[in-house]
Amino acid sequence: MKITALIAEDEPLLAANLQAELLKLWPELHIVASVGDGESAVESALGVQPDVMFLDIRMPGMTGLECAQALAEDWPANGRPFPLIVFVTAYDEYALQAFERAAFDYILKPVQPDRLAKTCARLKERLADGSAPPDEASLGKVVDQMRELLAAGRPDALSAPAVSAPLRVIQASAGNTITMVPIDEVCYFEAADKYVRVVTANREHLIRMSLRELLQQLDSQRFWQIHRGTIVRSDAIDTAERDEAGKLTLTLRGNPARLIVSRLYTDLFKGM
Repeated sequence: MKITALIAEDEPLLAANLQAELLKLWPELHIVASVGDGESAVESALGVQPDVMFLDIRMPGMTGLECAQALAEDWPANGRPFPLIVFVTAYDEYALQAFERAAFDYILKPVQPDRLAKTCARLKERLADGSAPPDEASLGKVVDQMRELLAAGRPDALSAPAVSAPLRVIQASAGNTITMVPIDEVCYFEAADKYVRVVTANREHLIRMSLRELLQQLDSQRFWQIHRGTIVRSDAIDTAERDEAGKLTLTLRGNPARLIVSRLYTDLFKGM
């Protein structure tokens, strides 16, 4: 069966060089897509479902880590096995300790043929391993590894400096009006393209910032990220219901929304 791969690299020359080296080292490998940003990588990967992905850590929009996280959350249960991921990074050995603790592979920029050859050999071995676990177990393992990688602290400047004091008021502007929304009234935040929806018990507002930026300014004890696109106020949660497939859904006090918890964050909810 033909082995397929997707390359996500925002520098065209580096993407072309990686593709050329791969074709030399692994002529049977079929490059099905080469994209230049994380959002396109997620969309393409969910569409073509490649066997292997080469993800640049730094890309416009989503980082490589966020792209892998999104795929781990959204990979179809009835699809092909989750792809083997190779991160392409420019980080030093200290930063790469996070990748060593996880089971993802990585190659350093500029890509060295000898190192890439070893990576290709490992990929071939893993793809040929007939004892690989079933899809759901494979994805569960990937989710666990991604959680470890994220918990280890994003390498280099991927992690923003801590703020001195968490936000107490959200300033939501609409036209010439700025609405002051007390943080205690917010039920949850939800990413919406280039904005974030601020949802209270009876109103919604839009603020122009990324969810990642907002998360850095919130009290982590009160506001929990439960999905890459959702942050919920913990004391607004009424129940956490687990279905037969293990998926968690939250109900809230004072708001009819039902929020899905990604597998990456289910460990937030443990009975006492």
